[in-house]
Amino acid sequence: MIEEDHVLRPFDASETIPVSIAATIAGVKPRTIQHWCVVYRIGRRIANGPWRVSRPALQMLLDDDGEALRLYHAGDRTSERVRQYFRRAQTKTPQSPQNPQALHGD
Repeated sequence: MIEEDHVLRPFDASETIPVSIAATIAGVKPRTIQHWCVVYRIGRRIANGPWRVSRPALQMLLDDDGEALRLYHAGDRTSERVRQYFRRAQTKTPQSPQNPQALHGD
């Protein structure tokens, strides 16, 4: 069974940053951030537009916190391990939806 990807789902623009800002934070080139979005699933394209990066997920990757990133990918937004990254990013902490279909709202 393929695990469903919950990166930036539900979508909340306040969680996202452009690739250029993510690159500055990480100290890498924008192309590297785009690569990380695909490989480490820290961002996605919204409605076939530009890449948007989850600031909390980027920080999880930079902190090498694979467990938090795994929880985030699985749709967890309420455990303390994940919530701490939303607080650090000064982003409102979303609630994990009760209805799995709500995870796909773009």
